[in-house]
Amino acid sequence: MLIPVLCMLLHACGLYAQGSAQESNKVNNYLEQGQAALQANRTEAAIQDFQQALSLDPKDVEANMNLGVIAFLNGDCEDAEPRLKFALAGGTAQMKARAFLAICEKRMGQRTAQADLERSFAELKDSKLQTMVGVELASLYYQRGHLDRTASVMQTLTKLDPDNIDILYFAQLVYSEMADDTLNKLALLAPNSARMQEVVAEKLVNAGNLKGAIDHYHKALALDPYLPGTHYELAEAILELSPNDAQAQSDALQQLQLSLKVDGESAKTESMLGRIAYLQGDQESALKYYKHALALNPGDEEAQMGIAKLLMQENKPQEAMKYLHKIVDSEPLNAEAHYRLAMVCKALNLKDEEQQQLRYFQEIKKTQDQVKSLYREMNKQSNSIDDTQSNVNQ
Repeated sequence: MLIPVLCMLLHACGLYAQGSAQESNKVNNYLEQGQAALQANRTEAAIQDFQQALSLDPKDVEANMNLGVIAFLNGDCEDAEPRLKFALAGGTAQMKARAFLAICEKRMGQRTAQADLERSFAELKDSKLQTMVGVELASLYYQRGHLDRTASVMQTLTKLDPDNIDILYFAQLVYSEMADDTLNKLALLAPNSARMQEVVAEKLVNAGNLKGAIDHYHKALALDPYLPGTHYELAEAILELSPNDAQAQSDALQQLQLSLKVDGESAKTESMLGRIAYLQGDQESALKYYKHALALNPGDEEAQMGIAKLLMQENKPQEAMKYLHKIVDSEPLNAEAHYRLAMVCKALNLKDEEQQQLRYFQEIKKTQDQVKSLYREMNKQSNSIDDTQSNVNQ
């Protein structure tokens, strides 16, 4: 894996020999042979060619730079550092040379590392090299306990390389620690506050304990009836727990009406009102709520889904398809949207697309089931740890 990465980075850094009237033909030949060896995945031969070039001209910047990058990628920062410094002083590919040098400084524990990494991370335009520098900078911040700075870098890194597993892991680690720190501070400052009850409720929702969450939302509102966002969250939990129960629908509706008074209009509130109307068989009101939700937020997926379902009931698959396509375009992992789109395609006799959408649905559903299973296991372990700590404290 080292050779392709090496060639990519050397090419990205513009390190292939350019030739110069001031260089001898023999030096040029060695430099060209070295580049050819790299392209042929013969690193050792390339090293020998670059070293031969330096034996003829010890001040050749390109040869030093190439050998510095090779040493860097081989994890030999002690050899890479002086070569990169020489290349940097020579004025060739300064920004890239400074980036590799900054990473070496960090790995060697030098005091200048943070400032140089920060400068390189801000200046670099090459996304791959910027990602490398960013990972080292985030690691340095994290080691020094600067979670806010780490989180800022991780936000950029997840945009640069959104599918990088290591970056995603590091990001969730940092965000989790920040959330825990914030929760601990809240617990110390206001353990009996309405907000603390709301936090407990949210954690219970995430753990799948909707009944417990509802109890804590009620406790929060008993302490502060005007707590922003809480009436909506309570309505959501009530409806999620018993969507087809008439009393639950009535209770959720009551909380949404209170939410409108406390928080004002929002697309998500209108969409939930639409959902309740749909469950109660009032399609006219449901459509009205969903359309109002889209007027407030044209990208509201629940409203788009609600309208699509209503259109399918009215036997208007072509119109429903437009809304479903909007959902899968903005949220490709929405399993329900893919399934309903498959049903629309079936109604329109679009067999190829129907099969494609069903495959998407099955693949996403399988992955979601695996994730749910993993979270259930995590919650079991978390509950077990909490129980152990409780027993110890008693």
